[in-house]
Amino acid sequence: MRHSYELTFIVRNDPNDEVINTTVGQVQGWVEANSLGQVTKVDRWGRRRLAYELDKQREGYYVCMTADMDPANLPELERNLKLSSNVLRYLLIRTDNQ
Repeated sequence: MRHSYELTFIVRNDPNDEVINTTVGQVQGWVEANSLGQVTKVDRWGRRRLAYELDKQREGYYVCMTADMDPANLPELERNLKLSSNVLRYLLIRTDNQ
């Protein structure tokens, strides 16, 4: 059974936009891995100043994804997000009311 989730994450600020695009594509691939999820919307908020310094970074690139995922996929997704050197922080919440 799939549920709706919202994944917001901050990508390490890099002057090369290709690194940011690759990271966003990689996260989307993790969500859609093994056909356990499907990204329905990708909203790029762009570069923003962080409230406090993270890994010697003062700015980050914010991305918000909406996805329908199987809860069985969540531990692997969160593991990949934690291990990624390009993702500074993330927040994954369930958006449907059941």
